[in-house]
Amino acid sequence: MAAIRSKHTSPELVLRQILRNQGLSYKLHYGKERVDIALPSRKIAIFMDGCFWHHCPIHGHIPKSNRGYWVPKIRKNKKRAKIKDARLRRAGWKSVHVWEHELKNPEKTAKKMGDLLKL
Repeated sequence: MAAIRSKHTSPELVLRQILRNQGLSYKLHYGKERVDIALPSRKIAIFMDGCFWHHCPIHGHIPKSNRGYWVPKIRKNKKRAKIKDARLRRAGWKSVHVWEHELKNPEKTAKKMGDLLKL
């Protein structure tokens, strides 16, 4: 698993391009909570959630082999995300999670980001 990238992944690069196209500046891997993409002036934290690693309701699955490892691992990932969201909310931030599969439709994701920024 050491070879699996956690920064600058393809989905993250697509999302960053969408934000740049909307004229937004952002910070990467920001703060104590290690926000994937942060918009500090708007207090918006954007997390890129991999469909496998965060068990997407559409594409998430547990491998058949080594379930004793994967079930707790994925459960821990989801719990950690909820804890981060709660900490950020207490600090006045809004957390947004973008599923990896959402970036297969960049136009729809761009609209989602645009709608979020209108708030």
